[in-house]
Amino acid sequence: MSRRTERVASTIQQELAQIIMRELNDPRLTGMPSITRVKVSPDLSVADVFVTIMGTPGQQTAALNALRHSAGLMRIRLTKEMTLRVAPFLKFHIDENLKKELEVLSLIDKAARENAEIERRRAGLPPEGQAEDQPTETQPE
Repeated sequence: MSRRTERVASTIQQELAQIIMRELNDPRLTGMPSITRVKVSPDLSVADVFVTIMGTPGQQTAALNALRHSAGLMRIRLTKEMTLRVAPFLKFHIDENLKKELEVLSLIDKAARENAEIERRRAGLPPEGQAEDQPTETQPE
């Protein structure tokens, strides 16, 4: 991306976040949508807006449909706010990269915990969660 398209994408991301927060009163927007990134075409005619929405898959779909439904209004507001003759056409997408990133981080965390447990066993320490000086049950004499 050129420097200009990067600046336009950044400005669109900021302005859209403000518009969604202040002006959209759609009941389908239950989970607060977050704009993770905006990718603008080289000719500035199309902007792909990637969002994450908290909630169930049904709520995410409903919120995405609400954003797509109000894309025209947001485009008009963008034209007024930005110094462009014509604002780009907005296409909203659920950001799948964030889900994949969270899954990878979870797997890395799991592997780190397993490695720590293996190291504990090699060192002869008790498993994590058990106290070292736990009294053992003795038979009464």
